[in-house]
Amino acid sequence: MKKSIIKIIITLIIFLIALLVPFQLKIVNNILFIIAYIIIGIEIVIEAIKNIFKGEILDENFLMTVATIGAFLIGEYPEAVAVMLFYEIGELFQEYAIDKSKKSITSLMNIRPDFANIYKDGNLIKVNPEEIKIGDEIVIKPGEKVPLDGIITEGSSMFDTSALTGESVPRNAKIGDVILSGFINQNGLIKIKVTKEFSESTVSKILDLVENASNKKSKSENFITKFARYYTPIVVILAIILAIVPPLFLPDYEFSKWIYRALSFLVVSCPCALVLSIPLSFFGGIGGASRKGILIKGGNYLEQLANIKSIVLDKTGTLTKGVFEVQKIYSKNYGEQKLLEMVAYAENFSSHPIALSIKKAYKKEIVSSKITENKEISGLGIESLVDGNKILVGNDKLMQKYNIEFEKCNEIGTILYIAINNKFEGYILISDKIKEDAISFIEDLKKNNIKQTIMLTGDKKEIGEYVANELKLDKVYTELLPNEKVERLEELIKDSASNEKIAFVGDGINDAPVLAIADIGIAMGALGTDAAIEAADIVIMTDELSKIVTAIKISKKTKRIVKQNIYFAIGVKILVLILSALGITNMWAAVFADVGVSIIAVLNALRLLK
Repeated sequence: MKKSIIKIIITLIIFLIALLVPFQLKIVNNILFIIAYIIIGIEIVIEAIKNIFKGEILDENFLMTVATIGAFLIGEYPEAVAVMLFYEIGELFQEYAIDKSKKSITSLMNIRPDFANIYKDGNLIKVNPEEIKIGDEIVIKPGEKVPLDGIITEGSSMFDTSALTGESVPRNAKIGDVILSGFINQNGLIKIKVTKEFSESTVSKILDLVENASNKKSKSENFITKFARYYTPIVVILAIILAIVPPLFLPDYEFSKWIYRALSFLVVSCPCALVLSIPLSFFGGIGGASRKGILIKGGNYLEQLANIKSIVLDKTGTLTKGVFEVQKIYSKNYGEQKLLEMVAYAENFSSHPIALSIKKAYKKEIVSSKITENKEISGLGIESLVDGNKILVGNDKLMQKYNIEFEKCNEIGTILYIAINNKFEGYILISDKIKEDAISFIEDLKKNNIKQTIMLTGDKKEIGEYVANELKLDKVYTELLPNEKVERLEELIKDSASNEKIAFVGDGINDAPVLAIADIGIAMGALGTDAAIEAADIVIMTDELSKIVTAIKISKKTKRIVKQNIYFAIGVKILVLILSALGITNMWAAVFADVGVSIIAVLNALRLLK
């Protein structure tokens, strides 16, 4: 940019001397104009010649070269230099605007770690994060970025997660907690055991997503590319016709006047305002979303999001917290605490969320030697032998399988019926909780013209309908297996209008197949979840449902700005093309219509970074 500024200043000085100083020999003025033109325009002329040999003839360099050299040939030396000078000033402004937008997005994603601290021969040394292997232990000092995903083995600290989640509130982490690359250690010295290599770490995946987002073009971007391909040859042919035909049929008109009009016509015809500002608009929208902790994988997904009319939602982990808690214990003979203890022992070897909630509620250490037998009965529950007592824990079908008479519980939630030595002894009620912002989220979707909110869940009918009624959803489908979720979504897509898109929102782990087939797949709370990052088109880095509404608003704003730029650029160009053809405007107006419109469109696109 410094080089461009120096070149513009030198050209401007020579141009003003040639324009304002009346030398005795006019040829001196003309030579100064030519020198000024060579300084400011020679690179454009060379680029135009190079592109001709590459087969890229009708680009902006070609149009500017033909227009300005043509101006020299008809004796319009000042305008030839002025047009190229004004064009270069415009290019400088555009370069500055684009550079600013790229820097803004780079700063948002400035999470790539520079090094990792590891002990070698008793000394703590800095190494490239790519050299670290799974299982290695690394040290993170206060103020340093976490270079790789891992589990804390020593120490505790507060972590700034804003680069990944968009959230300013620090997160506390201690021994046993998982932390992700891209977090910033705020106060404590910690040691972590690496769980993923650098290429597979969260920071690498996110950077790869953002860097490659521009490869997936939106319909608007594809339209502009095709438009420029046909538009430019047409206007060049029209310019040739404009230069040749009128003087042949209108005897009072001179060739030089019509050639000048044709040259002005060529200058204004350049479609760079559209070619530049439309991709930049989507680039800005993706960057603005990443600031909020929303990763959008491409301009096509950002554009489609504005056309969403139906949103299909998973229940557990999406609309509800996905954290099961013991709500009630009913015991006939043992007492609540003793019954909970026996169930905790029976569930000890299970990693199911329900088993984990039981062990969490029990709070005490489990002595595994007391458990002599343990087997899982698929789809029904668990049979275990604890201290010589046969314990059955599961659903009503488990009780029926063993012909045990039991008292039916009609409360909303997951019910674990318990039998000890083939005798019913009570039940434990476990339930998930609806997220605090779920109700306001559904209301906000309606305000943003979402026609239908639909829930798909594998949970029981009464639980699914209870959540749907609480949230005032339009439809709910319950007791669905993973393949049935896919089938149901395919039916919804088939029944929807072609211009109305359907989004699916899930937690990204068990919903990967559904995320993949939806028009737009949105993964919730997917920080570090590989399945979500791979399958979804949009990744919400936190658990906040409101971020989906934010993403829709960003999409609509992007689409609005893209339309503004298209209508403005084409409108001004058509107007000035007509005025140039009629000889009402000169080449200066033509340059403004080209470069000026480009700058205005680019500045308009930059609003998306806010």
